[in-house]
Formats: sequence, structure tokens, C-alpha cells
Amino acid sequence: MAVFSIRMRLRKTKLYLDLSNMSVKLTYFVHGTTTDNEQGLATGWLPGELSETGKQQAVDLAAQIADKRFDTVFCSDLQRAIDSAELGFGNTYKIIQDSRLRECNYGDMNGMAASVFKERMDKYIDEPFSNGESYKDVGKRIKSFVEFLRENYEGKHIAIVAHQAPQLALDVVLKGKTWQQAIDEDWRKKKAWQPGWEYEA
Repeated sequence: MAVFSIRMRLRKTKLYLDLSNMSVKLTYFVHGTTTDNEQGLATGWLPGELSETGKQQAVDLAAQIADKRFDTVFCSDLQRAIDSAELGFGNTYKIIQDSRLRECNYGDMNGMAASVFKERMDKYIDEPFSNGESYKDVGKRIKSFVEFLRENYEGKHIAIVAHQAPQLALDVVLKGKTWQQAIDEDWRKKKAWQPGWEYEA
């Protein structure tokens, strides 16, 4: 009986370990401040350029997370995210660009004043921006990206450098929030920046 009990405990322990290794740990970082940010413009799918403040933020981030270890670093293929990733991680990690991590495509509003729509983001949860996409469209590509990570990076720790909409999409896809909740609870409304947000995929 004692031997059987030990075997059962071992089986349970092994099952727990196996299940724990099936997830992917994500740490999400947002790109540094851009010249558009400083002018109150919504960059969307435009490349964007880090301001001097944004460049320093990316450099400072490297020191703030020096004790963290990642297996891979992914970033959006938009220039402001690439530059942030290179400044923050480029000396230590190979960086992989992925277009699924792009900001929402604001279509005709790319490059326009953010005040035009940022207070009514919920309008575009289902309805696409003119000649652009909806936030649910962003959710679809982020869901595809998460599935890709699960298939190829099981048990790994992944760093992501990207934008606002993909992070909101992760809140929806991985934390079970509605899009309305994700928008309402966005840390940006309280300016509650931090050096990385943790997710389990």
C-alpha cells in the first residue's frame, strides 16, 4: 500500500510538472515615447520615430530589467518598436520582428490627432476605422501570434516590444477581459507605466 501511495504521488507530481511546462511566459513592453506622442498624434501603422525621451526610456529599460532572462525577444515591425527593442535588448538578444504585433491600423486616421478618437475607442471595437481595422481585428492577429508561441515556444520566457492595441488584445485573449473592460482599465489612462507586464499563454 505504501509503495502504491508513493507511486500515485509521483504520478501527480509528474503530471503537475508536465502541465506547468505547457505554458509560455510573456513579458510585454511598450515602445518608447515618440515624436508623434509628444505632438498628440496617433501613429497607427506609420513607422513612428522615437523622441530623445523615448530613446532614453529604452536605454533605461535595459538596466531596469537586467535581472530578467528571456529565451526570445519579439517586436512589432514598425520602426518605433524596432528601435525600442534594439536599444533595450539588442546587445543581449536576437530580435524577431512580427507584423502581427503592429498597432491598430487607424486607416485614414493614421497620423491624425489622437484626440479625434482616443476618447471613443470603444466605437471601433467592432467597427473598423475607415480603410483600417477594428480592435477585434487586432485581437485576431494577436490570437494567431499566441497560438504560434504555444506551438513553438512551450515552456519559454518571451519578451514582446509593441504597442497599445496588441497589449489590450492580450488582456482579452489571455486574461478573459471584454474589449470594453480592456479599454476602460488600460494603464495609460492612469499613466501607470511599469517596466513590463506579465502574461501566461
